[in-house]
Formats: sequence, C-alpha cells, structure tokens
Amino acid sequence: MAEAGPEGREVNWERGVIEKLARSALDEQRKARNWGIFFKSLTFIYLFVILFAAFGWLQGREASLPGDHTALVELNGVISADSQANADSINQGLQDAFENKGTKGVILRINSPGGSPVQAGTINSEIRRLREKYPQVPLYAVVEDICASGGYYVAVAADRIYVDKASIVGSIGVLMDGFGFTGTMEKLGVERRLLTAGENKGFLDPFSPMDASQRDYAKKMLAEIHHQFVDVVRKGRGKRLKEGPDTFSGLMWTGQKSIDLGLADALGGVDYVAREVIKAENIVDFTPHENLAERFAKRFGAAMGEALVRTTGSVATIR
Repeated sequence: MAEAGPEGREVNWERGVIEKLARSALDEQRKARNWGIFFKSLTFIYLFVILFAAFGWLQGREASLPGDHTALVELNGVISADSQANADSINQGLQDAFENKGTKGVILRINSPGGSPVQAGTINSEIRRLREKYPQVPLYAVVEDICASGGYYVAVAADRIYVDKASIVGSIGVLMDGFGFTGTMEKLGVERRLLTAGENKGFLDPFSPMDASQRDYAKKMLAEIHHQFVDVVRKGRGKRLKEGPDTFSGLMWTGQKSIDLGLADALGGVDYVAREVIKAENIVDFTPHENLAERFAKRFGAAMGEALVRTTGSVATIR
C-alpha cells in the first residue's frame, strides 16, 4: 500500500485546514444571514403593528364594559367639518353610547365657542333622534368654560343643561365676517381683474368694493339662519325659557345668570350629574378619537377648503 511522502502529507494537511476554514466561514455567514432574517422579520412585525395602530385598524371599544355606567361624549373646540368637534365624530360617539346596554344615561360635555350651523344642526337632530329611539336613556349637557352659539345650538337638544356658575352661555346669533382690501390695493397700485358669468358670482369678493344689493342679500341669509337658531332654542327649552329683549341678541351670560334666564337648568359638573342625577357613578368615555390616517386626510381637506374660502369670500358661522 503506497504511502504519501512528507510533501503529500503537508499538502493534505494544508488542504484540510483550508476546508475547515472555508466551512467555518460559510457557517458564520449562514448564521449571520439567519440572524439578519430574524431581526428583519422582527422589525417588519414591529413596524406592521405600529402601522395598524396608527391607522386605527387595531382600535375598537373593549368588548367587556362595566355593568351600569354613565356614558360620556366630549364636544371640544370650534364645531366644524375639519375639526375633532365635527358632526360625524360626535354623532358616532353618541350612537355608541346610547346603543350600549349598560348605559344608564349620557353626558355630552361641551366646551365650545360655536362654529358651523350645519354641523351643530346635524348634531342637534341626531340627539333628538336618539332620545326618541331610547326614551329610557336621558341625555344631559354639561357645560365647562363656554357653551356659546353653535355649542348652545347643540346643548338645547339635551334633556337638561348643567353649567358652572362661571361658565359662559348664550351668544344666540349668526355672523359672517371677512376683510376688504380695496383701499390697500389702490395704495399699492394693484388692479383687480374679476371676470364672472352671472352678476352675483363674485358675491362679497374681498378685493372689490362692497355691493349694496349683495350686502342686503347676505343680511337676509343671516337673518334666516338666526331665525332657525331661535326656533331650535325655543323648541329645546320650551316653557323653561324666559325670553327678554336680549335673549336672541347675541349676548352671553354667566352660568348662574343663564339659569335665571332659563337658558340652563342647574349647577353641576360631570361627576355630580353621573353620581346624583343618573345614579351611575362609573363613567365610560365614548368620545371617538381620530387616528393618524383620518387626521392627515382631514388636515389635507381642510387646507384645500381654506384655500378655496380665501379665494371666494366668507362663510356664515354661529359664534
């Protein structure tokens, strides 16, 4: 049997070492690749969960709510389609609150200076519908700092209105505001070139002198909306309302004075109403909260709408 000489053994030994080193290198690469896949997968899962949460796909009211409870829905800030205090959001919260079997009563906590008459009217109508559908579930409006104009438009749909003695309540009126830049344009030597098809298409254009007939027409529209507001207040407050010459003038009053005028019913906060009036001390918040996707879409839509309003003039608001 032939044996390898010293040179052959040396060559085989070197080859064996090289093969071992190559195998070790491949094993290390394989391990590194596996760990890389693991960490990449972990990162992907983490980002996937964050994405789901951000877009609200993981949101949802917990299946098990406490037995008897007071449902709370918050209306904060200016009432408009592009704010959190929009009719769709508030109405969804109210619907969830009324539909829950454990709800013994609903509190709508309001802290709003007013806003869109359309949005406020939509919320008012939905409250009335829900009260008729669920007559055994009362709804109380609880005012914090301010419940003016559009905020009060919403509040009068409640069974009762509770206020703090220092709350600001009222402002039953409508306004349409804007600016006129004609004098500034003359000083700057800027000429306005406005072409329209339809004599009133440039209605209340801020860069043109105010037309008397358009001004009168705008005042008629405001008077009509104001009349609708007055009717809603009278219907909501009924015989509790003590009408006077200033009731519908746009003035505001303190919470204590609003009780004297029949604009509100009594002093009380959320905890008091839940504990002493509804008799369900446990409070569950049903206020919908925007997720990231909704907020982005709404902000984008609001920016486009604001740009459009700036180019066309002013809009009426209840505030």
